Amino acid sequence: MAAKNGHATQAIRMVIADVDGMLVTQEKILTKRAADAVLRLHQAGIEFSITSGRPPRGMAMLIDPLKLTQPLAAFNGGVLIEPDLSTVVDQKFLPAGVPETVIEVIENHGLDVWVYTDTGWFVRDANAAHVAREQWTVKFPPAVVKTFAGLLGRVAKIVGISDDLDRVAKCEKDVQQAGGTHISAARSQPYYLDVTHPQANKGGVVLAMSKLLKIPAEEIATIGDMPNDVLMFEKSGLSIAMGNASSEVQASASYVTSTSEEEGFANAIEKFVLSGRSAKA
Repeated sequence: MAAKNGHATQAIRMVIADVDGMLVTQEKILTKRAADAVLRLHQAGIEFSITSGRPPRGMAMLIDPLKLTQPLAAFNGGVLIEPDLSTVVDQKFLPAGVPETVIEVIENHGLDVWVYTDTGWFVRDANAAHVAREQWTVKFPPAVVKTFAGLLGRVAKIVGISDDLDRVAKCEKDVQQAGGTHISAARSQPYYLDVTHPQANKGGVVLAMSKLLKIPAEEIATIGDMPNDVLMFEKSGLSIAMGNASSEVQASASYVTSTSEEEGFANAIEKFVLSGRSAKA
């Protein structure tokens, strides 16, 4: 493990963690060490929450094992919801007219499109790339539709999907340009481009949790592995990148831990949060 971009930190009072490739393994397993690390945070009086591009229902399986009590940030912050999964603290939908523009740009790049509303996940082909894997991950199936028309009034997230990773990267830039200040667009995986409300990003999650819990952002630690996690790194007092993160993501963090397959989350909590160590220049 190594320190990056070192700076002195305040005592950490909250940890916000990404989920996939980070809190859970590549096979979506929450290990005992990871769960125990969260329990130790609770025992130390440190608040804990999770943020993910997943819909709220897609994080339900983590609520009881981690004894979560603070709001969860689904859709990269598009929906803040209590652990009962019925009490919405805040939600941000894409502005009117924007979903149509985003979908057109994504399709022009040859990517598949998924649409998430506040209540549903919609696809046009159940056999398309990554649909089955996503269904297994979030533990519920999508609704298959011929068209997204009539579904675009309450869109929490649009996803562009392709295994042509260069195409996804190029699409990301074009979607950002087309959407401008009306969207936040970033890759949550090399093959997923997530598009949400401009304030629905993981940096916004840090600020929202800070305001909600009255904890200064500099007393919040964040842990992630993907480009869209860099935004929360920038807003938090302490940031930790996973060993499986890209070199660019690692360079944006205060610390780098081991990979998700090597108990990177638990190691990070134990060494960089609970130990009370500060980053070194």
